[in-house]
Amino acid sequence: MLLSGTHVMEGSGRMVVTAVGVNSQTGIIMTLLGAGPEEEEKKEKKGGAVQDGHQNTDCSHPPIHPIATIATDGAAGINAPGSASLINGKMQDGNMESNQIKVKKQDGAAAMEMQPLKSAEGGESEEKEKKKHTGSKKEKSVLQGKLTKLAVQIGKAGLLMSAVTVIILVLYFAIDNFVLQKLPWLPECTPIYVQFFVKFFIIGVTVLVVAVPEGLPLAVTISLAYSVKKMMKDNNLVRHLDACETMGNATTICSDKTGTLTTNRMTVVQCYIGDVHYKEVPDPAALPTKSMDILINSISLNSAYTTKILPPDKEGGLPKQVGNKTECGLLGFLLDLKRDYQPIRNQIPEEKLYKVYTFNSVRKSMSTVIKLPDGSFRMYSKGASEIVLKKCSHILSDVGEVRVFRPRDKDEMVKKVIEPMACDGLRTICVAYRDFSSDPEPDWEDENSILNDLTAICVVGIEDPVRPEVPDAILKCQQAGITVRMVTGDNINTARAIAIKCGIIHPGEDFICIDGKEFNRRIRNEKGEVEQERIDKVWPKLRVLARSSPTDKHTLVKGIIDSTLGDQRQVVAVTGDGTNDGPALKKADVGFAMGIAGTDVAKEASDIILTDDNFSSIVKAVMWGRNVYDSISKFLQFQLTVNVVAVIVAFTGACITQDSPLKAVQMLWVNLIMDTFASLALATEPPTESLLKRKPYGRNKPLISSTMTKNILGHGVFQLIIIFTLLFAGEKIFDIDSGRNAPLHSPPSEHYTIIFNTFVMMQLFNEINARKIHGERNVFDGIFRNPIFCTIVFGTFAAQIVIVQFGGKPFSCQPLNLEKWMWCIFLGLGELVWGQVIASVPNSKLRFLRRAGQLTRKDDLPEEDTNEDNDEIDHAERELRRGQILWFRGLNRIQTQIDVVNTFKSGTSFQGAGALRRQSSTTSQTQDVTNVSSPSHVSLSNALSSPTSTTAATAPSTTGQC
Repeated sequence: MLLSGTHVMEGSGRMVVTAVGVNSQTGIIMTLLGAGPEEEEKKEKKGGAVQDGHQNTDCSHPPIHPIATIATDGAAGINAPGSASLINGKMQDGNMESNQIKVKKQDGAAAMEMQPLKSAEGGESEEKEKKKHTGSKKEKSVLQGKLTKLAVQIGKAGLLMSAVTVIILVLYFAIDNFVLQKLPWLPECTPIYVQFFVKFFIIGVTVLVVAVPEGLPLAVTISLAYSVKKMMKDNNLVRHLDACETMGNATTICSDKTGTLTTNRMTVVQCYIGDVHYKEVPDPAALPTKSMDILINSISLNSAYTTKILPPDKEGGLPKQVGNKTECGLLGFLLDLKRDYQPIRNQIPEEKLYKVYTFNSVRKSMSTVIKLPDGSFRMYSKGASEIVLKKCSHILSDVGEVRVFRPRDKDEMVKKVIEPMACDGLRTICVAYRDFSSDPEPDWEDENSILNDLTAICVVGIEDPVRPEVPDAILKCQQAGITVRMVTGDNINTARAIAIKCGIIHPGEDFICIDGKEFNRRIRNEKGEVEQERIDKVWPKLRVLARSSPTDKHTLVKGIIDSTLGDQRQVVAVTGDGTNDGPALKKADVGFAMGIAGTDVAKEASDIILTDDNFSSIVKAVMWGRNVYDSISKFLQFQLTVNVVAVIVAFTGACITQDSPLKAVQMLWVNLIMDTFASLALATEPPTESLLKRKPYGRNKPLISSTMTKNILGHGVFQLIIIFTLLFAGEKIFDIDSGRNAPLHSPPSEHYTIIFNTFVMMQLFNEINARKIHGERNVFDGIFRNPIFCTIVFGTFAAQIVIVQFGGKPFSCQPLNLEKWMWCIFLGLGELVWGQVIASVPNSKLRFLRRAGQLTRKDDLPEEDTNEDNDEIDHAERELRRGQILWFRGLNRIQTQIDVVNTFKSGTSFQGAGALRRQSSTTSQTQDVTNVSSPSHVSLSNALSSPTSTTAATAPSTTGQC
């Protein structure tokens, strides 16, 4: 029986199966990814596990492969855990059950790795965990939740404002005509009155339309889509759209080491040869010729011939390492010494090697014997320095001659060479040789005598070097308020050394570096269950977690996310490349998988794929994520300024002059066209390095900051002053006829055209102000790096010229001469000057609008507390749905009343119609409650199409003193 996903490399042996299916390491990983419980339920339903009293030997749990955790008998030569056979060639009946019992009886760290996560809450928590993994129920992103809540708040305010506007207009008209002027309601004047009421209703609808920021969802979509496209060029392949925005709020990154922080290329960086310790690869001319020749032959021949250094796939890339990574590092060392190993291998091919002692865990070394031309033998050895040096009695001197290597010389080398290399996180390898006489031929089976009395050639220090751009990228993350933690399977000394080189930890700081065993001891209670209180004592200072299992990584990520320390919930990003990283990648808020070295399981569990396997690409993802948030805030600042001014102008103007200074079509041009263009212009701003010089926004931070509040109010006041000045004194300033109190169907006035044109010009220049939301004074900084913005601004200006000069009655515009145009542009330019004045006002006294769009702790529920019946849940949407239900019930009641009227008109029995109506009403209400996302429009259309609702619209126009 072979293990799925493994390869038999060499050797032979026997194995004992200790765990299969969901109890194996791969089974645990698949369970954490959500595959286990579903497959167990399916198998139980099929009932095919046990037949005729015998255990079914097919242990596979689709899609879980038949991976088994094995215990080998220590036979020499087993390098791959997958090369094994079952005892006696078969599995005895009942063995599986007994093996599972053995697994459960294990204790210590091994047992912790074999068991799925359990919290202190016991069985109830396990049920929650199982339910959570049975489906991909993911809550909406934080930004979407904030925007939905803000849209509901604005919608309510707009609805209230529009209703008040209509009521005031109707009451003003009624009181002025029928109370003050005491005009009678004449039947022939009814159509005129109805037209006034329709006009008031249109003004109210206009106020409502302007108040609702319908361009906001478009801005979000454009910003995310634009960012995702641009992130592809930065080697970030975004699989889930909301991950882009979430990454902008990241506070913690749990990064893998190999291949992410390092190059995953073992490289010789130090060596001790000829009594000299070189801190870098030496110049070949400085080395003794004899030592060089022996070293080159030793490394070339005493390595697997399948290990090679191949040319890079792309021009300018690094050479490809094929085979054992340590041996590739040694072969690369030869290439750095300007020597090639292949001619030596061609001279002595693999089949001419006389004897090979392969590497295993007992020897911790590898030796190869060749036969020299004179008939004698030479053995080349390499292995762990502490093992090989003990067997060396001689060493090559600085001139390449053999000299005695005494015990005190060995101790001195350990202290001055090997220990400093180890402190630098290097793996030390000793290369040695020994010559044998051909008469008599040695007993090659007596390893103890053969692998002894060696002559040391050199000691090399090998490391997986840190990517050159990683330290700078980690520094940027730390400056941006993001804590980087290393979670790796390497030993703690190597991990600590790499962490220091990367800048994750700094000497003198208060941090924790522990391994997986110590981590589990600290976070688990006496029963072996994870306790959140214990995790909260570990993770804030934890910087390096070494020798970690997949369960440890998942536990750490889950513990940080579930922690209640601090005001804000931690937003965790995780990087990984292997199948073992899958659970942590899926649990994280944002999972980064390696595109080159990553497995399919890791990529499927991730949100973003790094196509270059580089940590610096994560920094670019943070920049784009924060840029999305800023782009939405820029558009929101601009949108709310337009809406506030337009609503107040329409409301105030209508109440004072019985007409809105901004007509309905003009409002639609400002609201639909300009806001749509503005969303495209402001949502496509490229990110800058300044985004990384501030802390994350936080999940509970409101959308509208103090600076945005100041800008919205400040620019709103300026625009209102200009508009009302033009409204009530514009005819005197420009010496034109007043447009106030115009008759019902009067032609467009030059007065109101100037108001409309000035309003649009102020929005155009305020759009430039909206590019900066953090109090920056230079609003033109980087404006030409965004050609879309420039195109939209000039395009909107050109469209405004066409509308004013040629729009005529459809747009309620009268053409303006050049002088009036210059005045409109001059007043619009005042926005830029006024923006500098606003930037000088401190924010400390402008906090009363900061909670707009803010998510409370109740809104920001953790993922496991979400409703299981909904794939996505948003508490602002719940509030919106409750309003929709009440709205539909009101429509049903209106429909019932209309049916009553129609029933009496037709002479039908009301009792029967009413009973039928009650039945349909009950059904309709039930449908509305259960599925409010697809409302029925029948009631509304019937109400609008009834005879009583069409009288006003079809009434003929009459003349007279009404």
